[in-house]
Amino acid sequence: MTDTAERTDLAALAADEVVTEAYARDVALPDDGVLVLVTLDNGRDHTRPNTFGPRGLLALEAVLLEAKERAARGEIAGLAVTGKPFILAAGADLSQVGAIPDRAAAKQLAELGHRVLGHLGELGVPSFCFINGLALGGGLEVALNADYRTVDASAPALAFPEVALGIIPGWGGSTILPNLIGIEAALRVIVENPLKQRTLTAQQAADLGIADVLLPSATFLERSIEWAAGVIAGRTKVERPHAPGRLERTVKWDVAIRVARKSLESSIGPVPKSPYAALELLAGAKRAKDRAGVLAGFAAEDDALADLLAGDQAAASLYAFDLVQRRAKRPAGAPDKSLAKKVTKVGVIGAGLMASQFALLFARRLKVPVLITDVDQARVDAGLARIRDDIATLQGKGRVSPDEANRLTHSISGTTDVADFAGCDWVIEAVFEELTVKQDVFARVEPHLSPEAVLATNTSSLSVEAIGARLAHPERLVGFHFFNPVAVMPLIEVVRTPATDDATLSTAMVVAKSLKKSAVIAKDAPGFVVNRILAKVLGEAMHAVDTGTPFETVDRALDEFGLPMTPFELLDLVGLKVGAHVLDTHHAAFPDRFYDSANLHALAEEGVLLDKDDRGKAKGFDKRALAIVKRSQPKDATPMSAEEFRRRVEDGLADEIHRMLEDGVVAAAEDIDLCLILGAGYPFIDGGITPYLDRAGASERVFGTTFHTPRIVGAASR
Repeated sequence: MTDTAERTDLAALAADEVVTEAYARDVALPDDGVLVLVTLDNGRDHTRPNTFGPRGLLALEAVLLEAKERAARGEIAGLAVTGKPFILAAGADLSQVGAIPDRAAAKQLAELGHRVLGHLGELGVPSFCFINGLALGGGLEVALNADYRTVDASAPALAFPEVALGIIPGWGGSTILPNLIGIEAALRVIVENPLKQRTLTAQQAADLGIADVLLPSATFLERSIEWAAGVIAGRTKVERPHAPGRLERTVKWDVAIRVARKSLESSIGPVPKSPYAALELLAGAKRAKDRAGVLAGFAAEDDALADLLAGDQAAASLYAFDLVQRRAKRPAGAPDKSLAKKVTKVGVIGAGLMASQFALLFARRLKVPVLITDVDQARVDAGLARIRDDIATLQGKGRVSPDEANRLTHSISGTTDVADFAGCDWVIEAVFEELTVKQDVFARVEPHLSPEAVLATNTSSLSVEAIGARLAHPERLVGFHFFNPVAVMPLIEVVRTPATDDATLSTAMVVAKSLKKSAVIAKDAPGFVVNRILAKVLGEAMHAVDTGTPFETVDRALDEFGLPMTPFELLDLVGLKVGAHVLDTHHAAFPDRFYDSANLHALAEEGVLLDKDDRGKAKGFDKRALAIVKRSQPKDATPMSAEEFRRRVEDGLADEIHRMLEDGVVAAAEDIDLCLILGAGYPFIDGGITPYLDRAGASERVFGTTFHTPRIVGAASR
């Protein structure tokens, strides 16, 4: 434990904490005796789950210590913890974690959590956790520290999301879980699932052995008490078939850790710290076979959590988490939602792949009729067939019921006559990325629409204002830029032109929310947010190879960004012709800052870049691509080192983002980070892009200050 003289008053730091109280009441057991039932409740509605800051932990400790005294006097037979309706707890209060000043205080918080939750195993009577709903992070650790667990069959999610936030399960989870369900399952829950944004259902938690019994929702509390009474009386025997045995500890454990480490190294690289810290803790948990081993595991958790909370990745991750949880739900610049127009029917111009995805998403989320159109009936029929196939796939995976599949099938229809769009009050185009094409389709459909109808364009880089130049009512046009795949990617860039009125903008924001997307409002500027940043990176990558830097050097130089793919993997994914078009658009708008690569057009014409294996995985660069670039390289070309290239990209991005903010493309740097996290897969450990550029020193080098305060930036270390 930390020396008392050096202790920070954590409770004083948490003066604004929304305290989760622990309310205790006695419940008579069927076999006589008393069960203390502790209900966690922060007094807020279901939009604010129970969380634990220092004051909430101390409140729970007071209740547990009183119960321990009563147990010693023989007054109680057991204790159970549950939560307010539908929620056990969502773990540590991350808003309080962000206020921790240093490593010593961070370690105190870890130790406090261990001390308080540890009382559950030291009461002198059996302890239970009735998992009645959401249980994340520290909430799930409340359950693991108890002797026994029941789970409500309708509990929506159980998970340890910590490693995606730059930290680790530090209140017992990293030590207890693998000794309860085995190392391979624990690796999935603690490392793999959060990195893939997966959670467990109640049934999965029971199948893994996290919960001892799954009980129906309607009678969950009553059945849980009856089950606990049976355990206390000795009638109910609890078996733990997934707990590791001698063979697993001596052989399988270390092998599983090695395999997991290799998988991490190949998938996310060496930059993120928290997944590897979790691996170390899980490796050490093999020795937690007795109380001394458990306490050693807890001490290791304390140190690991303190190290991570004091580091820059956790600060950036918590900043990113706050963006996704708060700023995304309160978009900057959004008009009052009461101005939004009602959407009762949707029209989709186009019947290709993207248009088909739009049609299904609108029908599924808005639950309104959707009409698609294209230049001929064959294309319309192909689009409808594609949509029906997608509906069948959803039904086959159990994501929609047969009734819902039937509704979707019958709510989406097609036409070749734009006059049929007369009843649509939201019309979105998904046609070829060519200005005149988009102008033409809107000019044809507008005369058939009501004055209240909203027009939306999915353009990725064209001027929305220019697209609406031929409209009679340009005030009802808005950019509504999705990211592919449409059903999966959570971001929509909502683009306002000088003419777009508040009612149209409000409608777009309400529609985005109804689609379960996060929307960021952007000014009508080339590339908006995400594509402007990506175009900068791709332009610099092509400039580097065009001037003599090896493809391999360029492709690995940005590993420290922690991105989900390298620059050329990204270019391959979006398509060489699309990439060339995006780069051309930006070069035309900003010729002094965005590179014009003739070689990219040559690569696109030949359709060559990456050399792939039979599974489509890149294994190098196509020799034809190397030859195309080599032919045009200057004889005196001087290749850049990886560090020189990375610094050039960092400084270029810092300059471009600074210009975007000065030009009012978005309201703040936070909106750029949110766009890149949700729309381009930028990792939480960087906090997006602007905290990374601050830490790397690029902001200071380029414009003399930083995008953020030092608390967000973290240490300027490499």
